[in-house]
Amino acid sequence: MNSRFTRRTCHSQSYSSSDTSASGVDRLVHRLSNIRRRLEPEMDRREFVRTVAAGGYAVGMAHLLGVDDFLAADDGEVPIVTALVREDPNDPFSLEERTRYVPAGWYAAVEKAFELNERLARLSFTGYLGSAVVPGDYESETATVSIGVSSEEDSFLEIVRDFTDGISISAETIVEIDDLEDGFEFAEPRYLDAVEDDHVPSGVACETPSSLATLAPALHHPDGERSFFATAEHAFKDVSTPNGEVLAVPVSSGERIPLGTVVHSYPVEDVVAVEPTGDVSPSNLIDVPSTVRVRGQYTRFGLADLIARGEPLEKVGALTGHTTGRIQGIDAVTCFTDDFCRRGQIRWGGEMDLTDGDSGSVSYHHDPEGDDGDVLVAGFNNARTWWPGQSYVWGVSAYRITEEHGYHF
Repeated sequence: MNSRFTRRTCHSQSYSSSDTSASGVDRLVHRLSNIRRRLEPEMDRREFVRTVAAGGYAVGMAHLLGVDDFLAADDGEVPIVTALVREDPNDPFSLEERTRYVPAGWYAAVEKAFELNERLARLSFTGYLGSAVVPGDYESETATVSIGVSSEEDSFLEIVRDFTDGISISAETIVEIDDLEDGFEFAEPRYLDAVEDDHVPSGVACETPSSLATLAPALHHPDGERSFFATAEHAFKDVSTPNGEVLAVPVSSGERIPLGTVVHSYPVEDVVAVEPTGDVSPSNLIDVPSTVRVRGQYTRFGLADLIARGEPLEKVGALTGHTTGRIQGIDAVTCFTDDFCRRGQIRWGGEMDLTDGDSGSVSYHHDPEGDDGDVLVAGFNNARTWWPGQSYVWGVSAYRITEEHGYHF
């Protein structure tokens, strides 16, 4: 299985932008710090959302929060929803919001970076290959937007200078994307040893009619409260659509266990949902030496919080096994692999953390408020860099799957 998608040869130039004009952020911080003075505990949701939106707080985040969250924050802080977590570990549809209080200045800088990143993606100027948001730590109260282009620096600056709003742009590196030899030696896939309790854990090899991939933890959809097996869409080669194709799990003994058939496929997000048709069910367990349990997933600001605190991500792939790496960018846009752009991507780890056969695995981080072995999913791992100068794994965030298609972990 090719975890790198289509390769293109071009010159790529990467830029970093950081807000050097504090006036805009300061104004937003001032508005946020005054929001609580305008809130009343008995406010209904509509009035609450209107109040915080007028104060410069993100409307989308306001829909997830309540007035109590704002009233409980200290001066200079605002609440963010960091994760959707199961109240009952055995009930995937008992999700509740996990809230954290962060410096208003940091929130303002990160929100502004998200807005700039979205504007770049919508503009999609000639030579634009993608971009990503890199929040700073809480003390710095800054955020960066890293931009990749294939055009010359002068022409790029001419295009973006009208809407950067005081954000400085500086060149980081110039590389050439070429067909490079893989640096991996062949590894024996991690096969499932045996089925226990009629559930198949993730992190082991799964088979499509044409390829090998890694089985993801169970995906759940609120419509009908249904649970699905999942893996990478691009593992289904040589077909225009994988819908109706069978996904199976090979066992160490040589047996092959059919899991089900693909009922929904999402090539842009590179994910398939597989409806169980046999005697085994999707599991929220990840097969590592000390098995971990998926308890929920991170939001976009939850990923930003992980970066601010210097927290890494982990994954278990069918070929490279368990690895750990730092998060390099979130809310990323990737346009250099296909004729369309992929939104809501995560960049983390290094190119050696993923190889063919690992696609479909998930990146995750331990749940600091859960039981030992509880983890929260960050997103899928779908590909890795193959060009010099940059090294990371990338794939779609869990929050993006939820926003676009309703599924959650």
